[in-house]
Parts: sequence; C-alpha cells; structure tokens
Amino acid sequence: MPENSTPETATTVEHVLVVPTMLFREVGYFEGFCGEPDRYLSILLDPAHTSYLPRDAVEEDPSYKQLIPYCIFRHEGQVFYYQRGTGSGEGRLRKKRSVGIGGHISRDDHSENGSAYHDGMQRELDEEVIIETPYTERCVGLINDDQTEVGRVHLGIVHVFDLEEPKVRPREESIIETGFAPPAQLAQDRAAFETWSQICLDHLFRSR
Repeated sequence: MPENSTPETATTVEHVLVVPTMLFREVGYFEGFCGEPDRYLSILLDPAHTSYLPRDAVEEDPSYKQLIPYCIFRHEGQVFYYQRGTGSGEGRLRKKRSVGIGGHISRDDHSENGSAYHDGMQRELDEEVIIETPYTERCVGLINDDQTEVGRVHLGIVHVFDLEEPKVRPREESIIETGFAPPAQLAQDRAAFETWSQICLDHLFRSR
C-alpha cells in the first residue's frame, strides 16, 4: 500500500438489501407476476430476514434475491416509458425499453426511525426522474423472473403511481426517448422491452 493511502481512500463497496432466495421460496414461489404483495412484504421486508451484502458479490449469487422497487407511472390509462441509454448502471439492460423506474436499496438508506426500503425507493425516484404533478401510489405486486441472468438475482416490487397530469421527465442522462402511451401500443413492441416490463405489460395493463 502506498505510504499516503488509508482505508478511507479505497473505493467504497456498495452494500444492497437482500433476502435469502430460500425464504422467498418458503413464502410461496412463483414465476412472473404475483398480485399479492401483502402476503410477501411483511416477511421479506422484516429486518429479521434482510441483510446488506456487497452488490458485486450478490449480482452473481442466486442464493440471494436483491429487493428492487419497480415504479410505474400512469395517467388516464397511458403508461410512462423510456429507453435505457448506454450509460445505464445495469449493463445487462442497456438499450432496452422499460416502463419501470427503480433500483437497489443501499445500506446508506438504512434509518432507525423510518423504512430503509421506502427511503431507498424515494431516493431512486429523486435520482432518476422529476415528477411535476400530484399522484397517488400503491404497491400492486411482485415480479420474479428466474429465466434470465438478471432476474435470477433480483425480486421486483411493483408500485403504480397514478398521476394527475402526464408530467414526468428524466433527471438521469441514461433515461432517453421518454413518453406516455397506451399499454396496448407498447405491447406491440414487446420484444424491445426488458423482461420485467414485458411481465408488467402482460399482467397489469391488459385491456379492461
């Protein structure tokens, strides 16, 4: 180690919120979308079951599921969409289209007085988009996709934001080609979307 270096100068390792995959299977394994969030979240978000592990390690370890809020914006039946640019943090999803905003919950989001999960979700929203309209929000389900490399190590928690006006714009440079469109129109280009978005289009936004 060089003379002037100290442990504090080393690159900070991000620690992210995870649960054991076995716990998820014990609560009730599913593939695709499950519209029963209450059945899972009281257990999966219980601090007795969660931990924060180095992200670079768990990205390749399917014995853990990283818990990811996946936020969908909707206005009068139309859904916000975008494309992930080349600077997107998750390299395996670059250039894919998406209807979800969100990301990892970090150990830095941990709060003694609040919910690390909800604080982390709000941080992700603040980092990635600017919402310029009132809205209501609710958790509508979970996504599990063990058929892809990314999906095997993540578990999506889907939140729908119903907006008074279609006013969402990107703050993050990697969010490009944005807009609002009917789900049926987006589904016509289904193959261009990341898998989680395909699952949401299939299960959440079918024609009523």
